[in-house]
Amino acid sequence: METASNAQQCGQCRLRFMAIFAFLLAVLVSRAGAYDPLDPNGNITIKWDVVSWTPDGYVAVVTMNNFQLYRHIPSPGWTLGWAWAKKEVIWSMVGAQTTEQGDCSKFKGNIPHCCKKVPTVVDLLPGVPYNQQIANCCKGGVVAAWGQDPSAAVSSFQVSVGQAGTSNKTVKLPRNFTLLGPGPGYTCGPAKIVPSTTFLTPDRRRKTQALMTWNVTCTYSQFLARKNPSCCVSFSSFYNETITPCPSCACGCQHKNCIKSDSKLLSMVGVNTPRKDNAPLLQCTRHMCPIRVHWHVKLNYKDYWRVKIAITNFNYRMNYTQWTLVAQHPNLNNVTQVFSFDYKPLVPYESINDTGMFYGMKFYNDLLMEAGPFGNVQSEVLLQKDKNTFTLKQGWAFPRKVYFNGDECMLPPPDTYPFLPNSALSKSLPFTTFSLSVIFTLMIIL
Repeated sequence: METASNAQQCGQCRLRFMAIFAFLLAVLVSRAGAYDPLDPNGNITIKWDVVSWTPDGYVAVVTMNNFQLYRHIPSPGWTLGWAWAKKEVIWSMVGAQTTEQGDCSKFKGNIPHCCKKVPTVVDLLPGVPYNQQIANCCKGGVVAAWGQDPSAAVSSFQVSVGQAGTSNKTVKLPRNFTLLGPGPGYTCGPAKIVPSTTFLTPDRRRKTQALMTWNVTCTYSQFLARKNPSCCVSFSSFYNETITPCPSCACGCQHKNCIKSDSKLLSMVGVNTPRKDNAPLLQCTRHMCPIRVHWHVKLNYKDYWRVKIAITNFNYRMNYTQWTLVAQHPNLNNVTQVFSFDYKPLVPYESINDTGMFYGMKFYNDLLMEAGPFGNVQSEVLLQKDKNTFTLKQGWAFPRKVYFNGDECMLPPPDTYPFLPNSALSKSLPFTTFSLSVIFTLMIIL
């Protein structure tokens, strides 16, 4: 009996140890995924500034700052949630609204805007009446990346809270913050009281101060956002006829509703209309990715070399506004000219300059259209050689990492990269260059 009892206890100990180990592993993986080595300080900070006290609570201005260099919040925009610490209600809001009012039946006369214990808040759409607006509101929840447009990397709203504390000592901070941007991927920490924000009056001659301020920091993890990548990369070069395609099923092959590029269904009305669940309608491909980035080593001069970059959209229900493309390559420390994209070097570590962000020129190609004949954007990049490091051998001319809209894309296996031919084949290079240019153009069109 004792032996059986001991064995049972040992079994329970093992199960308990395995559960603890699994929990710790999950925590470590989520934290590791939230750290981005190309943007180590990137986060979204949500700041609550109490600007006045009311008889039963306070009025606060909530400001969401996107400090991520290349990850923006696209349409349909952000969704912010939290849990009240006591029995607070929202009397009114300016610049945003809750998605549900909740049960406010116990109130007589003035009815609160929201009585839910866990409210869910969304931004207002552009064009709302001026008396419902506040500075930096009403953009449909779209927030630009800090590295792309700092002035548009902010969103704000005002909230009047009732049945709450009426002083710094009696206010209880909200808990359990959640942020969708617009899908999952963000994890928010607890609210922390910080030094009160100071404001300048319009004439900039006087400073005022918030009565109380607390911050919430949210970080992004691609592992939490989705199981599979959302983009892939293909390669080609002037010195080899081989085109290295995206890996097969790079973004998962579970999409059952793909459609062929020549299907008659594409002529139906409403085929490009987004669905409420944002389910994609992908073009049937080997890689089954919504986005493909193609990197073509185009020309090799004496002191320079040229790369052509093309981004193709294979999703018939999605166009991408304010898109960003980030590439990591050692020669990005010496970019001479980018021809039809805007470009900004990203230097998270002052001693290393090997990463850059490409994005569309405003009103020219900052909108990547849905899949089809106009669903691509492209540019060329001229780089000056460093003769101590430049080589076309062993895939050096191809990027180490590629991100689209903040998510890392899947690269082909290194052993499939276009290789440098033997000198015996060098005479065929002019024809190879021409044929690859034709093939590359056809890839973009199709």
